[in-house]
Amino acid sequence: MTDKSVLESADANSRKQEAEWKEKAIQELEEWYARQDEKLQKTKASNRAAEEAFVSDAEDVFPGTEWERVAQLCDFNPKASKQAKDVSRMRSVLISLKQAPLVR
Repeated sequence: MTDKSVLESADANSRKQEAEWKEKAIQELEEWYARQDEKLQKTKASNRAAEEAFVSDAEDVFPGTEWERVAQLCDFNPKASKQAKDVSRMRSVLISLKQAPLVR
């Protein structure tokens, strides 16, 4: 074999491998888009359900149930929330107000 034929076969193999990689990349990209779209649809559905529940709860306002509504809307478990902000002071203020409401 001459150097030219070795180079031509290596070049052909390289092009073949590159085409296979491109096909695989396109297939994986399509699968990723499908998963993302499915995740987006699930998120939209859960957000719509949560919004409907929130709106229906907001319409049922009775005197004396304010703190129950606040407790439902706030996460009082500091370990469960993965927020970057520190909300411990606000949490303590809300709990103290619930226990000893302000006198008007």
